[in-house]
Amino acid sequence: MNLELQNESVTNGKIPEILPVLPLFDVVMFPKMVLSLIVLQKESIQLIDEAMSKNRIIGTVASKFTDPKTDYKSDDLYTIGSSAVILKMAKVDDDKAQLLLQGLGRFKITEYTSEKPYFQARISELESPWEKDKEIEALMANLINQYQRIVELSAGLPPEIASMAKSLEEPGILADMIPSTINSTTQEKQDILETLDVKERLNKVTKMVNYQLEILEMGNKIQTQVKGDMDKQQREYYLRQQLKTIREELGETDDSSVEIDEYRAKITEKNLPEVVKKEAERELNRLSRMHASSAEYTVAMTYLDWITELPWNESSKDNLDLIKAQKILDSDHYGLDKAKKRIIEYLAVRKLNPALKGPILCLVGPPGTGKTSLGHSVANALGRKFIRIALGGIRDEAEVRGHRRTYVGALPGRIIQGIRRAGSNNPVFMLDEIDKVGSDFRGDPSSALLEVLDPEQNFSFEDHYLDVPFDLSQVMFITTANVLDTIPHALLDRMEVLRLSGYTLEEKAKIASRYLIPRQREANGLKSDHISFTKGAIKQIISGYTLEAGLRNLEREIGNVCRGVAASIAKEEKESVHIDTKNLAKYLGPIRITNEMKKRVATPGVVMGLAWTQAGGDILFIEATAMRGNGRLTLTGQLGDVMKESATAALSYIRSNAAAIGVEDDYFQTHDIHIHVPAGAIPKDGPSAGVTMLTAITSVLTGTTTHKDLAMTGEITLRGQVMPVGGIKEKVLAAHRSGIKTIIMPRLCEKDLLDVPKKVKAAIKFHFVDNMKDVLKIALNKPNSVKKNHTAKN
Repeated sequence: MNLELQNESVTNGKIPEILPVLPLFDVVMFPKMVLSLIVLQKESIQLIDEAMSKNRIIGTVASKFTDPKTDYKSDDLYTIGSSAVILKMAKVDDDKAQLLLQGLGRFKITEYTSEKPYFQARISELESPWEKDKEIEALMANLINQYQRIVELSAGLPPEIASMAKSLEEPGILADMIPSTINSTTQEKQDILETLDVKERLNKVTKMVNYQLEILEMGNKIQTQVKGDMDKQQREYYLRQQLKTIREELGETDDSSVEIDEYRAKITEKNLPEVVKKEAERELNRLSRMHASSAEYTVAMTYLDWITELPWNESSKDNLDLIKAQKILDSDHYGLDKAKKRIIEYLAVRKLNPALKGPILCLVGPPGTGKTSLGHSVANALGRKFIRIALGGIRDEAEVRGHRRTYVGALPGRIIQGIRRAGSNNPVFMLDEIDKVGSDFRGDPSSALLEVLDPEQNFSFEDHYLDVPFDLSQVMFITTANVLDTIPHALLDRMEVLRLSGYTLEEKAKIASRYLIPRQREANGLKSDHISFTKGAIKQIISGYTLEAGLRNLEREIGNVCRGVAASIAKEEKESVHIDTKNLAKYLGPIRITNEMKKRVATPGVVMGLAWTQAGGDILFIEATAMRGNGRLTLTGQLGDVMKESATAALSYIRSNAAAIGVEDDYFQTHDIHIHVPAGAIPKDGPSAGVTMLTAITSVLTGTTTHKDLAMTGEITLRGQVMPVGGIKEKVLAAHRSGIKTIIMPRLCEKDLLDVPKKVKAAIKFHFVDNMKDVLKIALNKPNSVKKNHTAKN
């Protein structure tokens, strides 16, 4: 090996304007810092030889690439680098040399004068002026403290280097020294080199040091924790081995063997299905080979707990006494005859055919109509356990099917959890709010429910956690929903839908007297002699303070009255209170709901329609007006596309039949029509307002009003035919609650009145129509004596 060692005094002359440039890979040279390099390229060794023969000053510039290259171009290098003096040079052979460099100062390459055989560039020196102030002193002090901590945590940095940093007085040198010694990327170091403002450089270095310190502290924490865990495991292992030996000497049995014997006895006693028994025994054999301190030991125990505690063969005996079941249903709920009838039919068939599978019922209706409480009543009537789970907002398929045992903290789904709580394999299982099930990246719960709610499949429901089939065919599933639109068709097809519409005023009054008032009286600590309600007061609460299909607001208002009475009795102001229509306002305030229908329809262009909502039926006012213009149709009230199309179809029918209606031919070229549906903040859509819109436009054009206490519903065609619509029962009940005496509806909807209570049908006069001419004859009063269209042209 040819070893040539050069060690001469450092040149103190001025840095030349043109310098030979040595490309650096994966390292940045900082001013005043000493750097050791190995040079391999022949061109670079030639550069070193010529520099050694002159002033030994070279330029160093970092490469932009992370991988080493043998042939650099000027674009491959950064433009800012450091001039350096060669302190020592040792040639190992002709194509390899070791260098020891010391940085002198920053420079910027203005142009390359030569690229062969090595780079030479014209440079301009860069200065870093600074003035020492309190902020710089604070930055330096903080940086030194953080750097000392890094040195303590880094095995590769000698402790003396922290003392060296502490002895530095120039902030620029400190800001250059620290990044040259810590573990950071070439790009980060180059950014520090290119930062000339000393204060800014100190700030950047501080961020770099803080980041590196966090990494080192985290690594140190992990190392300490791992070491502690290993020591703890080794200590526990030795202690357990000693404990095992002692117990063997004393003739005592190991706890784990006792647990295994208990599980084996449970598996035998349970009389499990063959597939389940085989899986349980396999898991038990695995458990017997595990050490009690193993993490898998607890997982296996939990699995065996679930297997041995589920009611594989335990069933509750059904109450097949139909009369008794009917009494229980009637005592718990007033009305709901259709749902009660279906439950009694199920019991009757079950009595004749004990092998009958459980039905899948879906109770659909507005909020507060008793869907959830009916589930409790069904369970009481059948003599079965009742389990309810809320599906609203569920988005994870694992909520239904469970997690696989590979996950930490895995558990069965809510179906199996409910069966375990019930303790029998045939409970009444209510899936509440099935129309509000969501789906996202975690899966679609409604798809998982397809198997649960299919009697042809659920006899072998397989939960991901159990991984063995469980028979759900004896479970009576009852689902509840407010609407059916959001339920997937495949899921809806598996259920028998029972619709629970709203209650009439008489029904609400009876429910309030029998159920709500006694319940609220007890909830507020009152006795029967403390408070009483007249029938008039109850009806006034229903009609004057609530407007709903269900009963929740009614019970809330009764509760308000009971609390007010309770306050009076607690203060010893009164001993008992009799609530009637005169003193009701004292507890509930003035009547909130007033009937303005008659006043509103007294004006031409205002017509009452009937609408269906998620909360039941409702009254929908539609207003029309005409004004001078150029034939435009304006629609307001946040209407949907279908409702807008109904308005357009209505206007087209009127224009095509203008002569028959009594409107001049050129009227629509000189007038605009505006249709508005009040309650503009609420979105509205659907075709059932078609007849109402056509009647409203005709009313305003002819200057006639509609009959008082009249409402209508139905879809229209361009030929004036009246087509059937849905939600008839809910709409009729809403009309009855609002005091409507006459309803116009499509003739094809007459069959839908079968479900409407007889008292409601007796209180309302129904007109069944096929075309709009009949609607207009029935709905509109005779025209005023004034000339036609004068009212519209005002």
